[in-house]
Amino acid sequence: MKRIVILGGGESGAGAAVLAQAKGMDVFLSDMGHIAPKYKELLNNHNIEWEEGHHTEEKILNADEIIKSPGIPLTAPLIVKAQQQGTPIISEIEFAGRYMDAKTVCITGSNGKTTTTMLTYHILKEAGVDVGLAGNVGNSLALQVAEDPHDVYVIELSSFQLDNMYEFKADIAILLNITPDHLDRYDHKMENYAAAKFRIMQNLTGDNPFIYWQDDPIIATHMAQASTEACLLPFTALEPKGHCGAVTKDGIINVDAAGKQWSISRDNLSLKGMHNLYNSMAASIAATAMGIDPEVIKRALANFQAVEHRLEYVRTLDGVRWINDSKATNVDSTWYALESMTTPVVLILGGKDKGNDYSQIEKFVKDKVSALVCMGVDNAKLHAFFDGKVPVVEDARSMQECVDKCRALATDGMTVLLSPCCASFDLFRSYEDRGEQFKNCVNALK
Repeated sequence: MKRIVILGGGESGAGAAVLAQAKGMDVFLSDMGHIAPKYKELLNNHNIEWEEGHHTEEKILNADEIIKSPGIPLTAPLIVKAQQQGTPIISEIEFAGRYMDAKTVCITGSNGKTTTTMLTYHILKEAGVDVGLAGNVGNSLALQVAEDPHDVYVIELSSFQLDNMYEFKADIAILLNITPDHLDRYDHKMENYAAAKFRIMQNLTGDNPFIYWQDDPIIATHMAQASTEACLLPFTALEPKGHCGAVTKDGIINVDAAGKQWSISRDNLSLKGMHNLYNSMAASIAATAMGIDPEVIKRALANFQAVEHRLEYVRTLDGVRWINDSKATNVDSTWYALESMTTPVVLILGGKDKGNDYSQIEKFVKDKVSALVCMGVDNAKLHAFFDGKVPVVEDARSMQECVDKCRALATDGMTVLLSPCCASFDLFRSYEDRGEQFKNCVNALK
């Protein structure tokens, strides 16, 4: 009997454990931290052995194969030991892919992948497709394969997940952009991070569309050197002719894929901002390549609801709009958020810095930001860069203090924008926790 060990007891790990047991394997799950009650219940209901708060090496290093949580780096001591003894280490997605014949639309990129994933899923649902949502959003792919299989899966993939995928092949692959992020996991080398993102292309054949943003300089450089059999479907905002997705100067999006040509006005999209223009083009090309009726796609583009924590409108109070963009954990995401702002902004930045270069947003901050509230344990880098460039720069050490200061700084006709540029782990459990606290504090204002 094959022995499978899962490291990490979150959504992906618990789902992988259920699938492994369903396939008749000897399964053990170990988490150095605490496992959430809902996952303990899932594991117990399937009589799967698990531990938390520590790793028992003798129960782990005897595995035939290890399924690793994306959050565990390859440099973790236990992972290094397993690699040294030749134990294969894979991701949950790689494992689940062995046991399904469903079609997959796989999406990655430094920014916009959650919105594009949710939008693609929404379009397919509108078209009546039996579709599941997996990866960084939705339920574990492995759990769905085991207990709730679908004909199609739309899968959001981080670079961490792609690191441990080898034989898995997307039916349609989307690469949105590549900007500096998570460089601490990639020896602070941009080329290593970019290589991880491009793993989404692996194993593609001529029957598999590869949809990518032609205007991204890192993608363009890599594609000029790449050798692939995939069907290339680029999109652009610069050269309207000769691409599968493009936008004209008068705001018309044109899509040309799978023998179908159609268009929609940018004004008819439910999602606003340049970044969402790219996300909409990528999702539209993917749906068109799958044979979805253009009229269904256009209807779905018009009625789609924004992703939580991504430029999410919270409320308007005393003429001030409050926007939750907690999912903006890098500089590029905040660039897109500021690009979409049409009023003076009170901007909330701060958190765990990942080697950010704030010069990318300097012009927008000077032009649009009236006040800056730095919310983090250590705001020294933010002060060093922004002091003197913004009329008011203040500090906050909690969400309540931050919202109170923003309330005092913002006046009628302004926008308070939480778009932190940074990871959340200095003051919050996650970007979701940060966004929820922001919304709760804002909604409690009177």
